[in-house]
Amino acid sequence: MTPAPSARRGRLPLSLRRRAVPWERQRTTWREAKPALIAQALKRAQARPSGNWYVVGASHALRGDRPLARTVAGQEIVVWRGADGRPHAGPGSCPHLGAPLADSPVRCGTLVCHWHGLALDGGPFAGWEPLPVHDDGVLVWVRLDAAGGEPPLDAPLVPRRPPTARVLAAVYEGAGTCEPEDVMANRLDPWHGAWYHPYSFVDLAVADAPGGRGDTGDSFTVDVSFKVAGRLVVPVRAVFTAPGPRTVVMRITEGEGEGSVVETHATPLGPDERGRPRTVVIEAVVAASARPGFAVARAAAPLLRPLMRGAAARLWRDDLAYAERRWRLRSTGRFPG
Repeated sequence: MTPAPSARRGRLPLSLRRRAVPWERQRTTWREAKPALIAQALKRAQARPSGNWYVVGASHALRGDRPLARTVAGQEIVVWRGADGRPHAGPGSCPHLGAPLADSPVRCGTLVCHWHGLALDGGPFAGWEPLPVHDDGVLVWVRLDAAGGEPPLDAPLVPRRPPTARVLAAVYEGAGTCEPEDVMANRLDPWHGAWYHPYSFVDLAVADAPGGRGDTGDSFTVDVSFKVAGRLVVPVRAVFTAPGPRTVVMRITEGEGEGSVVETHATPLGPDERGRPRTVVIEAVVAASARPGFAVARAAAPLLRPLMRGAAARLWRDDLAYAERRWRLRSTGRFPG
């Protein structure tokens, strides 16, 4: 494995690269990144059940005074917390005269329409039917059976995470002109990391992939170093899996932050004014560490979360361009896969 022994044993999080390889002289990965392999991994992910659950936002976005509003698969929805703290969800249009409930306040756990004062407590009212909703402590999910078209599940298949009390979590959101499969294809192509994101990743090698020598099943195992400054890096081993049709999970299995996960969820929004598909990436970074000093990091969460979101935004600035171009090529019949 690439990481130095000190990183594996957890004594030091940083390593010093022996030499810096210029970007253009690093090992090429295009032969390994076989289009058919990526397409097959994507097809298998799309065939996995989701139970019609869609990620709509971060748990912390559910404030006490305003709803969380989003259009998912062309359907306006709102989510808010009741007086007991439990989430409620339903259509985003008032059943009275169609007012946008996204603009309505929450008072004492009740969503009050700002047009005429109609109050919704989360139960059925005059044709307004609530939607199943789930708050897993990091992300909020809503079940849309008409959009998903699958046999429904009582709860979403939330990826396994470190214990909530021991993590530092941040959620990034960014939208692009593409479909969820284009976001998924990006995440199921780990070979692009050091070429496309040289400001963040170096010394990347895919140790195993579906159908590879290691027979690790339907996952991608990657050895990579996160850049810190100059030749200082943090080497890790990470495993990428796709547990559902719109979700890819990266889990650090060796090195600093072992057990940490990055969940990438692709939620379809619906067409824009030109009929092009729009998709929002909702990515949860759930960081964990066995180091005693990590408690200090968790205490500084309000200061660190914006930095974590900023790091994710920088990566997704490029990756959404990747996904958008893939969609453009597919939509015009020019995609080489």
